[in-house]
Amino acid sequence: MDLAFTPEEQAFREEIRAWVHANLPADISHKVHNALRLTRDDMQRWAKILGKKGWLGHGWPKEFGGPGWNAVQKHLFEEECALAGAPRVVPFGPVMVAPVIMAFGSPEQQKRFLPGIASGEVWWSQGYSEPGSGSDLASVKCRAERQGDKYIVNGQKTWTTLGQYGEWIFCLVRTSTEGKPQTGISFLLIDMKSPGVTVRPIVLLDGEAEVNEVWFDNVEVPADNLIGEENKGWTYAKHLLSHERTNIADVNRAKRELERLKRIAKAEGVYDDLRFRDEIAKLEVDVVALEMLVLRVLSAEKSGKNSLDIAGLLKIRGSEIQQRYSELMMLAAGPFSLPFIEEAMEAGWQGDFPGGLAGDAPLASTYFNMRKTTIYGGSNEVQRNIVSQVVLG
Repeated sequence: MDLAFTPEEQAFREEIRAWVHANLPADISHKVHNALRLTRDDMQRWAKILGKKGWLGHGWPKEFGGPGWNAVQKHLFEEECALAGAPRVVPFGPVMVAPVIMAFGSPEQQKRFLPGIASGEVWWSQGYSEPGSGSDLASVKCRAERQGDKYIVNGQKTWTTLGQYGEWIFCLVRTSTEGKPQTGISFLLIDMKSPGVTVRPIVLLDGEAEVNEVWFDNVEVPADNLIGEENKGWTYAKHLLSHERTNIADVNRAKRELERLKRIAKAEGVYDDLRFRDEIAKLEVDVVALEMLVLRVLSAEKSGKNSLDIAGLLKIRGSEIQQRYSELMMLAAGPFSLPFIEEAMEAGWQGDFPGGLAGDAPLASTYFNMRKTTIYGGSNEVQRNIVSQVVLG
């Protein structure tokens, strides 16, 4: 296992760093570094900049229009983007559904859907969870009935992240009730502008409508939008989830937020407190350990060995770290982190915040938002069971 970067990889990092520095809009970077609200335009603007360069699908092979980077190059690209203050690439299109379309879609589907994902022009959403189907996705009830050359879809999806912006949604739908629950699920691509699709925002603890309910009322979907075979969607869903849970770990964002924590601690005068410095040090050790775990996976992939099947473990540790750094930021700012001021998430906010630093105002929102991380993408309790089965047998 070699965790050191080669001179060629270091040169690649410098190339990426220079390009990101030259092309990342300063107003977007400012928002990211200060945890301010990103608009749809902000996220789409960066996606299109990457798309024009051919890097929005930075994990794609060359045959599908990607750069064909290896695992280490992808990691370095993601790290440099995160440290520079670039928004996270909205993963539902380029990171999640695109690999499924590449692996299981027909040539016609690949030609139809992949270019819009690669360019950043089309916003995709994820339709997996339902009110009674979160970590147990095999229990989905959203129904798709085949009628000639189309499916009629009825049911509900929930916790659809940024679904209010969605133009297309990939859904797990039930097409059969025969046999085991997993055997009756299909993977369907649905145009969210179709008649019968209704999106209802859900306001969260931080005041943001980041997630949504999506309702389907007799929505007609062409049968050509079925990925792979009918009733084989569980196989495709597992393929996608391995990408989602690795993405959730997001060690690169953790490294950036660790530096933000240190800035806040210094500004608030608690950085020299040895007990608080100990907490930062423990967090930094955890971040480094998570990075080493990621690099172990990359080393295995680079050497051609079987990658470690630890997506669930990455998700568990990554999500816990995200909650911990948001909590420490709150502790560093003390009482000045307590006021929940939704408007403070806007860039240029000049509201009354007596005695507190401007950088403290969004901390309550960040803390509330991060409560979700150990639940979404498969709750950590369920992930521990999966890891124990896979790793321990």
